[in-house]
Amino acid sequence: MTQPQVTNRLIHETSPYLRQHAHNPVDWHAWGEEALRKARELDRPIFLSIGYSACHWCHVMEHESFEDPEVGKILNEHFISIKVDREERPDLDQIYMTAVQILTQRGGWPMSMFLTPDLKPFYGGTYFPPADRHGLPSFQRLLLHLARAWKEQRAVIDEQSGHLTEHLQAALHLEPGQQSLGDHLLKQAGQQLARRFDPTYGGFGQAPKFPHPMEIRLLLRLWQRFGDDNCLDMARKTLDHMARGGMYDQLGGGFHRYSTDDRWLVPHFEKMLYDNALLTSAYVEAFQATREPFYQQVVAETLGYVLREMTSPAGPFYSTQDADSEGVEGKFFVWSPAEVAAILGMDEARLFAAVYDVTEEGNWEEHNILHRRHGDEQDAKLLGMPVDELRRRLQTSKDKLLAARNRRVRPGRDEKILTAWNGLMIGAFAQAGQVFEEPNYIQAAERAADWILKNMRTADGRLLRTAFADSAPKLNGYLEDYTYLMDALVTLYETTFEPRWLTEAVELARVLMDQFWDEAEGGFFYTGKDHEQLIARTKDPHDQATPSGNSMAATALLRLAKLTGRADFFDKAERTLTLFGNLLHTAPMAAGQMLLALDFQLGPVREYAVVGDAVVGNGGNVETRQVLRLIRQRFEPRKVVCGKRGTTLAEDVEALVPLLANRAAQGIVTTYICENQVCLAPVVGARALEQALETR
Repeated sequence: MTQPQVTNRLIHETSPYLRQHAHNPVDWHAWGEEALRKARELDRPIFLSIGYSACHWCHVMEHESFEDPEVGKILNEHFISIKVDREERPDLDQIYMTAVQILTQRGGWPMSMFLTPDLKPFYGGTYFPPADRHGLPSFQRLLLHLARAWKEQRAVIDEQSGHLTEHLQAALHLEPGQQSLGDHLLKQAGQQLARRFDPTYGGFGQAPKFPHPMEIRLLLRLWQRFGDDNCLDMARKTLDHMARGGMYDQLGGGFHRYSTDDRWLVPHFEKMLYDNALLTSAYVEAFQATREPFYQQVVAETLGYVLREMTSPAGPFYSTQDADSEGVEGKFFVWSPAEVAAILGMDEARLFAAVYDVTEEGNWEEHNILHRRHGDEQDAKLLGMPVDELRRRLQTSKDKLLAARNRRVRPGRDEKILTAWNGLMIGAFAQAGQVFEEPNYIQAAERAADWILKNMRTADGRLLRTAFADSAPKLNGYLEDYTYLMDALVTLYETTFEPRWLTEAVELARVLMDQFWDEAEGGFFYTGKDHEQLIARTKDPHDQATPSGNSMAATALLRLAKLTGRADFFDKAERTLTLFGNLLHTAPMAAGQMLLALDFQLGPVREYAVVGDAVVGNGGNVETRQVLRLIRQRFEPRKVVCGKRGTTLAEDVEALVPLLANRAAQGIVTTYICENQVCLAPVVGARALEQALETR
């Protein structure tokens, strides 16, 4: 007789990750006052389980342990069990992941943490197996041991949790930096990147390999600032191998999370919105630096994937796609020679297999992950055919295989809307739109930005963190929600020259400084001053897979300061950089985005004010478009650009953007260039601008 399906209170949550656990026999709670009060009233320890929907091992632990009725019985009798989506509550994840790292010297998800009712951690780890394995106790045995210890050794647990909490708070406190800010910090970062660089396949460190887009962008800046060709070579080798490897979806575009090997061949197959946003920016800048068409192709395919599969009908972007389909990791993405031949026919299948390494024995678990060893030109030479013919035939084959793949059972998609991650993708679309003059990208950025600003804010201008489907947005915005969106809005302003985007960025900066700024020591707290009281208030110092909130605060405020002339923005950005000076010196690999901000702060920053009949909206005459093209397609990371149509602006806009005040067009289009508080004579027309840029 089939047992009736149980349902717990997570069925009422909006997070797909939480809802995935709604039929576990565990009496799960979401994090909130009900669960915390129950723990205090019953004097039970809290089992805090943190993960996310695209996490493969989170699904494994659910199947092995949380679906087990015996495990559910133990948890329900002895613990208050709380399930948290780390993408919704990164504040909790930061605190308790630090505790796991203190206890175990490593971290990751699923995170399994045990707390006292007053939220102090006393034991934790990551994945626990269903039976004793590889030195780890079974989850059931661990639960019984901790339940017994709670009853019989309570004083010891209370003492240990107190010491661990003190250690945790000390670890999360950031001592003000003693390092002076200078380009020596950038040079040191370049030297450390070179030491960790893999000269064979690119990337940094050993397997598993993560993409490190912020460090790649830093290398491009070091090449441009110091004339260090080795930095450019490291960036290019990494970008080339990633985009030809299995970590890149060769059919559908877009990047998987990371590579499990050092060759970028075998990915962890989940796809994250933030990876694709950050890598898009890296490839856009690499195109600016090298004019390599392959990088433009990667951007087009990646953003094409986002538009096709990760964009909601209303405009904002979804969060993740799972690694698994039909319960098997990577099944959606791999191929056999027979499948390829059945779709393409033998002749085209032979060509495709030769280029994308499709063999009978396979390159991963008897299946084939599509990847390329060479670029188009080298493959065409090896195969003895013109490169244009090779490209045409491969594209036809890719289209057919993608259409066939789309008929497979798709991986799950987390359709949660996160303000911070949307900010990253808005910025990426806007940046690519201006460099490649692609209006569809700009429109996508504007639609998403409009939706976020309309739907993810309270009446008093505070950002909210998350929304899902038709549910109301919820949860306080964190530091990263404000700073990622601020930076994106600055990019969107520089793309469209519509003042409203800059106005919105300035308003977010106002709330940011009011809610998050630490007047005593500088820098920004991860949570606002009105946020729920937790056992620690962190400052989010390190870049992880995404930039730290403080590094993006410095980046966005510096750009805003240059455009608006606001000294308070510059002061807070500089104080933030100073606070993190020790980190920049000792651990530059954990501070890539902060080093990008430092590069901008050190300058020199060039200021462009473009005045012409067709500047706003990027429409109209050829001359104006050519001027914008000259400015935007150069790799010039230390610049700000503003623009206006005609000769006058509303008084409030001139106050917002002083660079535009009293600037008039002389002819069809005029460019005003300033640097280091010195302005050149007005440059009239595209040819004159080209000559001026060639001499500087």
